[in-house]
Amino acid sequence: MNLSFSHVIIESIAHILPPTVITSDEIEQRLSGVYERLHLPFGRLELMTGIRERRIWDEPILPSQASTQAAKNVLEQTSIPSDHIDLLIHASVCRDRLEPATAAYVHRNLRLPEHTLFFDLSNACLGFLNAMAMVASMIEAGQIRSALIVSGENGKPLLDHTFTCLEDATITRRTIKSYFANLTIGSGAVAALLCHESLAKNRRNKLKLSAVSGLSDTNGCTLCQGDATFDKGLAMQTDSEALLKLGIQLAHSSWQQFLRHTQLKNTDIAHTICHQVGQRHRLLLYQTLGLDLEKDFSTFPFLGNTGSVALPLTLSLAIEKNIIHGKIILLGIGSGISSLMMLLENI
Repeated sequence: MNLSFSHVIIESIAHILPPTVITSDEIEQRLSGVYERLHLPFGRLELMTGIRERRIWDEPILPSQASTQAAKNVLEQTSIPSDHIDLLIHASVCRDRLEPATAAYVHRNLRLPEHTLFFDLSNACLGFLNAMAMVASMIEAGQIRSALIVSGENGKPLLDHTFTCLEDATITRRTIKSYFANLTIGSGAVAALLCHESLAKNRRNKLKLSAVSGLSDTNGCTLCQGDATFDKGLAMQTDSEALLKLGIQLAHSSWQQFLRHTQLKNTDIAHTICHQVGQRHRLLLYQTLGLDLEKDFSTFPFLGNTGSVALPLTLSLAIEKNIIHGKIILLGIGSGISSLMMLLENI
């Protein structure tokens, strides 16, 4: 897939960070019995991932509630009236329930008008970027004027369920590996309002979404699998080594396609943001794509992997800190496996 856009603006983007911090040291202390039984060295979680801490919500929270908070922050940043919002998409891994769409609750919470359509779009960690690409296509085609994309991830149920699983006396040094990625998961929420340039009101730090390119390799669809088992919490198991290898291969192919599509050279790029998995993934990705690590902005050391929220929340933080300019590349990847790369331009 290769798409180009001339009239799509990210009018505003905002995030919510949960208040409670859990360090990697605290997680390992919680698992001290398992570590001692299996003779695992303490400190390995942060050493291997570069993640020193992640955040969780203090109280039980539904994805729609987290998404609503981020959406309200976005709407406070723009003078575009709510009756100009034609579409609402909820794009996170976490959902309130199977039916109705989680977007329905956000729609109600925000009191959006009845002509604002809504639906959920979920594709693992890539859901938010997939929604951006879909919305941009609809805006460019004249089907809608603007759309609000939201995502709220709550990693605490997965973390709690993982603690329970690892208390099983049958866990070995081999079988514990499939749970390791669960311990990197954090929580957060993000929202973005995309619109046609004729509606754009934000005159500072205006971001234009110019191009999207993506590829898929579903040979890796079994490498990271998660499910909600209602009697046992949220479960996920990951073959991290195989997922890393196949993901980087797909990213390389996707990057070559993206460069051909955009006619960019690596030297044209001012800033990059990739999906926030950890330091090993980041280093190997940038080495493989020939990108400059000095141009990267990362949040995984203090937020962990927040799923579909990770990349757009990192973009939101970079904008908040006023540290990005020029041509910005978003390097998205999600289990399944799919890759989506985007060109943003600060205008």
